[in-house]
Amino acid sequence: MQNNNEKTIDVLQELNQFVNDRIEGYKHASEATKNPAHKSFYNDLINESNQFSNQINRTISKYGGEKQESTTTKGKIFRGWMDVKSTVTGSDEEVIIESNLYGEEWAQKAYNDALDHKGELPENIVQMVEKQKQSSLAACEKLRQMKDTVD
Repeated sequence: MQNNNEKTIDVLQELNQFVNDRIEGYKHASEATKNPAHKSFYNDLINESNQFSNQINRTISKYGGEKQESTTTKGKIFRGWMDVKSTVTGSDEEVIIESNLYGEEWAQKAYNDALDHKGELPENIVQMVEKQKQSSLAACEKLRQMKDTVD
């Protein structure tokens, strides 16, 4: 049976893989978009995600774990698929936004999965995860608004 520190480390390492996916996804989007406002938004999300990842990694280290700097296998496959798709369709803004929205929806699932362990995590970590989740929700909403304007 895991002790609370091990559980905290495991939950945060898994969550940080999704945050790292978020970073990589927005880097792809920033490079692919032709819209300067979208590029700025994606770069803001890269910076925000880097802050989230650093915050999570500092917490992991504090609890005696190894920093998590990798991404998920699913994220790698999805980014590869999006590269192929953009080669075929070009860098269509709607496709870029839809792929980012899909990624944010997966991030929400990752935050929810982490929060499923709420009772096993220290309160300050629960608060950090909830705050990051709210930022991801705000990004989802902004992406939906962007999608509506390019239709």
